[in-house]
Amino acid sequence: MKVSDLFDVSGKVAIVTGGSRGIGEMIATGLVTNGVRTYITSRKAEVCDATAAKLGELGECISIPADLSTEDGLEDFVRTFSDREDRLDILVNNAGAAWGAPLGEFPAKGFDKVMNINVKAPFMLTQALLDKLKVGATQDDPARVIMTGSIDGIRVPFGDNFSYSASKAGIHMLARHLAHFVVSENITVNSIAPGPFESQMMAYMLDTEEKRAMVNAMVPRGRIGTPEDAAGVVLFLVSRAGAFITGAVIPLDGGISTHG
Repeated sequence: MKVSDLFDVSGKVAIVTGGSRGIGEMIATGLVTNGVRTYITSRKAEVCDATAAKLGELGECISIPADLSTEDGLEDFVRTFSDREDRLDILVNNAGAAWGAPLGEFPAKGFDKVMNINVKAPFMLTQALLDKLKVGATQDDPARVIMTGSIDGIRVPFGDNFSYSASKAGIHMLARHLAHFVVSENITVNSIAPGPFESQMMAYMLDTEEKRAMVNAMVPRGRIGTPEDAAGVVLFLVSRAGAFITGAVIPLDGGISTHG
């Protein structure tokens, strides 16, 4: 029972949505570096292509830009991926959006956009790729689906991002619900619930040393998350070490969620 065997993921095929930046890029980097042929997607083609080119220096990374919140975009992505691969071992539903507005002024379009991108799109993509996930899945080495939720879906956040917190609580339950339905197909479904990491969503809170120090002070571990933190938990879940875990929501927040 060697560590190298427990955590070996080489030769697998993965998709990371929202993989061109932020936590998605951190996860994709961890997979690519460890021998996983990794497809990344995002709505901005130039950014997606540039990240794939950068990660391609570490291993196999392929860009398929797409807007997965639309039916046409999702269908085109699945078709393009299916033309290249006969199986899918790892699906990381990471793409997300946020919207903030005061209570009483929150627009319907802000709620719809966030729920469509954060909840509907991951469900529809997972559903569309079920057959690919089943191909190579076994009892000892199931296919893995990972949803990127948030600690804002576990505890009440301080801000006015009402649709975001609702969507992340929803994706946590969706993962558990899906896990129940696909466990007999040798597919596991889990969620990670990140706290503060370097990302576009967090940029406004980390753009000065004073703000960064304030955010660090809010985290019981005393710092924000790193690429190693994001990649590490995913590598655990998608390796043999994590093959018996399904339906779990794993806080990745340095202890924030333990404080209510």
